[in-house]
Amino acid sequence: MHAHSLLKRLEEIGQSLAQSKHALALIALGSVGEELHRLDQYSDLDFFAIVESGYKRRYIEQLDWLSNIATIAYHFQNTADGYKLLFVDKIFCEFAVFEPQELESISFASGRIIWRREDAPVNLHNPVKGQDTIKRKTKEYLIGEAITNLYVGMGRDKRGEKLSAARFIQGYAVDRLVELADYIELEQNVKRDIFANERRFEARYPLVAAELGSWVQGYERNPESAKAILSFLERHFEINKAMADEIRKLCG
Repeated sequence: MHAHSLLKRLEEIGQSLAQSKHALALIALGSVGEELHRLDQYSDLDFFAIVESGYKRRYIEQLDWLSNIATIAYHFQNTADGYKLLFVDKIFCEFAVFEPQELESISFASGRIIWRREDAPVNLHNPVKGQDTIKRKTKEYLIGEAITNLYVGMGRDKRGEKLSAARFIQGYAVDRLVELADYIELEQNVKRDIFANERRFEARYPLVAAELGSWVQGYERNPESAKAILSFLERHFEINKAMADEIRKLCG
C-alpha cells in the first residue's frame, strides 16, 4: 500500500465527514499524523473522528461515512469508542469516535487535523490530559522482576506448562529487559511510542536488540531462552547468586 493511497483515503474520510451533518473534525494519529516521516507501505490509518455532543452513537452504529468512500471488507468494534476496519482495497484503519468533551479525559499523542468544521475548537488535536508516558522503574525493581519471572517460568516449564512458562520467560522477563535497556545503552534518536515500549526497539537500542533472538527462542526452548536472559543480566548487572543458581538448576 503506497503512502499516497493512505493520505488520499484520509482526505476522502475528511470530506465525507464534512458532508455529514454532525461531524466536527478528523484527527490523524501516529505515522499518518505528526510522524509522517514513519509512513511506509506497512502503515495503517489511525484517526479520531470528532462529532457533536449527542451524536457519537450515530457515527459508531452507522458507518456510512466510511462505506460511501469504498466498500468495507471487514470491521470489528474493538472498543466502546471505535473499530478496526479493512476496506476492500486493503487499506486498514483503527479509529475511534469522540465527542469534544471526552477528549478532556483521555490520553493520546498529539495528532494532525485533516479536516475541521469552522466552528469547531482549533486545538482538538492536542491532548488536554497530557500524554501517559512509560514510567521509568528502578533498576533494582526491573532486575528483581526479571529473575523471578525466570524462576517462576522454569517451574511452570518443569510441570509441562510450556505456554505459561513461555509467557513468563519469553514475555514478562523480556519486557523487563526492554526497560533495562535504558541502563545499558544510550538510546538512539528514534521517537519512542509512549504506549508501547517495544515499538522501534531495534532502532532505539541496536546493541541490546542484537540479543533478542536468544531471549525468544520459541515454545520448545524455554530453558535455552531463560539461560540466555540470565547470562545477559549477569553480564550487565549484579545478580543474586542464590537465584541464579536455582534458575540454572531448573534449566538443567
